[in-house]
Amino acid sequence: MTTAPLPEFTHERVSTAVGERSGLTMTVALHSSAIGPALGGCRLWRYPAWIDGVADAMRLASAMTMKNALADIGAGGGKSVIALGPDDVLDDERRRDALLDLGDLVQTFDGLYRTAEDVGTTEHDMLVVSERTPHVLGLPAANGGAGEPAEGTALGVYASIERVVEQVFESGSVSGRSFVISGLGQVGSRLATRLAAAGARLSVTDIDATKQAFASSLGARWIAPDEALTTPADVLVPAGLGGVLTPAAIASLPVKAVVGPANNPLAYASGAEHLASRGILYAPDFVVNAGGVIHLAMVAEGASAREIEGRLLGIGDTLSEVFHAARAQGVTPLAAAQALAVQRVEQARERRSALV
Repeated sequence: MTTAPLPEFTHERVSTAVGERSGLTMTVALHSSAIGPALGGCRLWRYPAWIDGVADAMRLASAMTMKNALADIGAGGGKSVIALGPDDVLDDERRRDALLDLGDLVQTFDGLYRTAEDVGTTEHDMLVVSERTPHVLGLPAANGGAGEPAEGTALGVYASIERVVEQVFESGSVSGRSFVISGLGQVGSRLATRLAAAGARLSVTDIDATKQAFASSLGARWIAPDEALTTPADVLVPAGLGGVLTPAAIASLPVKAVVGPANNPLAYASGAEHLASRGILYAPDFVVNAGGVIHLAMVAEGASAREIEGRLLGIGDTLSEVFHAARAQGVTPLAAAQALAVQRVEQARERRSALV
């Protein structure tokens, strides 16, 4: 069986365990706590082998370090993964057991890592995790938590889209502009609703064909999932799983810009240079999709709805700063964003060392 190679080990700690109750393999990857206790959600997903879940957690954790650094929420980067094997069956009882097992593993990090929902998990799942550890964000609002963070993520992506459109067309208005949205989950559907209301022309798709009714309600054109990367549009909005922008896909991508909430849409980091060589503007995912963590962190701090909305809209300002730095330095927006995030982490690490 072929598995993806493990990413470079730059992490503070990576712990993998087989759940005592569920028998499922799970990983918590703490990449950095230099800025503050790490924050990153729990992904529950099916993998070819357990080591692929470890690799995914490690990649996602390092991305969370950059995301949280640029989001300026005083948090480091981490991620957790509950890995289902190809033949694993997850009924309600085993799902609950897996979440309790995750809580036990998170607790061993003594607050240096805080989990939340992610792909495959919900705010109600986090309530189960909280039975074993207090280091959980995003509990249901009815239980005193932040609730579903997808609306915050969608608002931040929308603010980013306006800045991208402004860069490409010299006007931030999305009215009349064409978009392909690939993935109509919690964030993608909310984003599609916002764009449709603003007069955008949408072509949308999802692996769940029942989403066609939703698309129709927005006046959007439904396309097959395998047409998402071949349908001409002004902007591609990847809103599903990552890794879709392979070299072959980029070579014929018929858009002027790529911006969306999907984590790690580039199959390889070199994809950023490939996009730039084709004149396609790429907005780094970890900049534009930070709305969820901003929402979770600020609710936990007791911020008002108005304060939170202001910070979410401010994601557009951060993206503009990244675009400006990229032009000034003659690098891709991805390289500029990574450099800015690394600078913030290193500055935090130096300040912490000075206090020791």
